Amino acid sequence: MTNSKIDVVFVLPSLVAGGAERVMSLVAKNINDNDFNTTLVVIGYEKDKAYDVDGLNVIYLNESRVGKGIPKLFKFMSKAKPDVVVSCMSHLNTALALILVCFPKIKLINREANIKKVTALYNDSSSSFFGNVLKKIADKRTNAIICQSKDMAEELISEYKIPKSKITTINNPISDAFKLSKNKKNNEIKRYITVGRLHEEKGHLRLLNVLSQLKTPFKYTIIGTGDWEDNIKNHVEKLDLKTQVEFIDYSNKIPEYLEASDIFLQGSFAEGFPNALLESCAIGTPVIAFNAVGGTNEIVEQGVNGYLAKDENEFLNYLVQLNQYPLNSKSVSESVFAKFKKEHIINQFEDFIKKVAQN
Repeated sequence: MTNSKIDVVFVLPSLVAGGAERVMSLVAKNINDNDFNTTLVVIGYEKDKAYDVDGLNVIYLNESRVGKGIPKLFKFMSKAKPDVVVSCMSHLNTALALILVCFPKIKLINREANIKKVTALYNDSSSSFFGNVLKKIADKRTNAIICQSKDMAEELISEYKIPKSKITTINNPISDAFKLSKNKKNNEIKRYITVGRLHEEKGHLRLLNVLSQLKTPFKYTIIGTGDWEDNIKNHVEKLDLKTQVEFIDYSNKIPEYLEASDIFLQGSFAEGFPNALLESCAIGTPVIAFNAVGGTNEIVEQGVNGYLAKDENEFLNYLVQLNQYPLNSKSVSESVFAKFKKEHIINQFEDFIKKVAQN
């Protein structure tokens, strides 16, 4: 360790808009520089940057995929020899673990991004015998794992037999862009919003099923892109909701959209830790979500910042109830800042990195 500081390197595939990219760049930028020498290594390109990393030492490897960046990553690690490397996303975690087999003194922390058993249901996750062998080597080389939610940690312990001693749970922080809105909503027609990838596991179709049963007028904004887009748009037409639903591919004004909305809707069958839902609460916009595995149930407090529904009928009942009896926006915001404010989560990352570095 140089000058008693811990040399820590965060590694990301890219800095495009995404939950993992937002959280990891936020943590890297804000951890205490009195205790850490921090570097962010990005496999991708600076032109794709969606997050503010000003003031942070960032190295772009300028490669389109993790596989292509492996030689440059190896060269960087052999030269920099940091004390700790923090990685995120499974394919990058595996690649880094295999690289660091050659550098046994470097501690590796992997941050898990998904509930694996649910991801396997909605994605082609089959792997070869050789791939499974590499994964086992990588798991053994990994010194510690950060999980975003309790459900994620419990899955790794019970289903994948990862030693409990290797695992800690650190939720995602609320970023600076999301604060309690001071503007009072005055929507004559209720406005609903969903932000996230357009993918089967995100449950957009069941949200549309619920909305199709509403007896009152509404506008519904869906922000995101993904391979399920055509299916969702076809379902909108099938339910005759085309005039009430708008699609937005991408926006850097998510706080403004959340602020203008009355309720955030989440249809997911599983979540690692839903950043957009958390951010909606931070602004004071309540949420209704299906009670699915992942971090949703760690954020939503029934009747305080929103509601968790067990099925479409219950979801509809909560929607009608929340339309008639809105929750207090200040209480909605305070409920999440009490647990997930940036400073609190950053401190947890700092303490865990120090612990791993010293073991």
